[in-house]
Amino acid sequence: MYIAKRHIPRRRFLKGAGCTLALPLLDAMLPASTAFAATAGTPKPRFVGMFFPHGMAPGYWEPGAEGPLPAKLPYILESLGKVRDQTVVLSGLWSKSAEPPEGTTGSDHWVAAAYLTGIKPRKTAGSDATVGSPTIDQIIARKIGQETLLPSLQLAVEDPNSSSSNCGEGYSCSYTNSISWIDLPTPPNEPLRTSPLPMELNPQAVFERLFGSGATPEVRAKRMRENRSILDSILDELASLNRELGAGDRRTINQYTQEIREIERRIQIAASATKEIPEIDLPPGIPDSFDEHIKLHIDMTALAFRADITRVATLLGARDLTARSYVFPKSDLFPNGGQSPSFHGASHHQEDPVQIRRYADINRYHVSTLAYVAEKLKSIPDGDGTLLDRSLILYGTNMGNSNQHMHYDVPHILVGGASGQLKGDRHIALERKSVTTGNLLLSVLDLYDIHQDVQGDSTGRLTKLV
Repeated sequence: MYIAKRHIPRRRFLKGAGCTLALPLLDAMLPASTAFAATAGTPKPRFVGMFFPHGMAPGYWEPGAEGPLPAKLPYILESLGKVRDQTVVLSGLWSKSAEPPEGTTGSDHWVAAAYLTGIKPRKTAGSDATVGSPTIDQIIARKIGQETLLPSLQLAVEDPNSSSSNCGEGYSCSYTNSISWIDLPTPPNEPLRTSPLPMELNPQAVFERLFGSGATPEVRAKRMRENRSILDSILDELASLNRELGAGDRRTINQYTQEIREIERRIQIAASATKEIPEIDLPPGIPDSFDEHIKLHIDMTALAFRADITRVATLLGARDLTARSYVFPKSDLFPNGGQSPSFHGASHHQEDPVQIRRYADINRYHVSTLAYVAEKLKSIPDGDGTLLDRSLILYGTNMGNSNQHMHYDVPHILVGGASGQLKGDRHIALERKSVTTGNLLLSVLDLYDIHQDVQGDSTGRLTKLV
């Protein structure tokens, strides 16, 4: 319980020239003498879905026996050490919806959209592309996102190449360009229609969507030219607000605005760098560095969660068949840094132990971005816990051993407390080819109080999950 001298609305906004700034949860937003759990400030659940294709290197991610995670985490998962108490690793899952249709070969590199549906998309390269169900992030957004400015946020770290229609094997590029799909109004007695939500590549556009609401393109361009922060237009209102707040709330506001300024600084540097390297044809605001790019997206997602601008986000880490290679930043995970081979090329490791280890390095780096999300959310207070306590992060892929295009033994990782429903530090080992990813999706929906009979190819729920 907190006794506040003044009460300000939970949905408090500061408005300036061309911007609207949502505020994080403050003590002063809780009515005086009211228990926290009984107020509008009660922590809300959040959801993050992350996808990287091409499976993981066999032998480098499996925790071993079912039960508590081993004292030394597998090589690929090692970065999750600081959040292991809120981590659940699932092995043995069957991504049946990503397999080629019966009697065909190929056709399994074009179905990233199946990740959050558990449904094999309709084979078409036309405008009738559909996945048969809204993705679970959109089902969750319909439940918990209707009170926020943005019901959901969709992010990508690789150009979706949306100008191309047929990505291969007769499948529309929309199936690889987006992992978030909504359902559309459908006439009676007709099959359900769905449509992909565009995944935003440019951090500048994401930032403006979150914090620059109402600004015209001219105002934003002028602000960029003048190297001004959106905060500059609301300094007077910020100062006035601070006079109403206690010391703790002033610290919260100060940290929040400092993070906004830091993100703006990084975006401006990325935009400047892009303009100074003419041979790299990138829109302003997109960093050349994958590491900087994905961390900008993650930092903005954390800010959006903190300010309750949105409660649902998806992140497409890479597209199927990507030839991208990665520069590993020097860190405890990669003391010497290094350069990876092509992601897709390395996934076909020919069962060679040396190549498998090189592929494991790519997977290890990708999982470190999951750890970055989790640690970021864990660092942010939310009521009597943290944002990670309230959140669930679903990290997965569409293959097991990608060298053989196997769609069983597919790695999936859950991180977060899911508002107290999920116990971490566990490995759940499932019998091979017996439990589909649809079962996992159905069980994730249960954690958001969304109870369906079926999701995609589900045959039941994961009884060991909660």
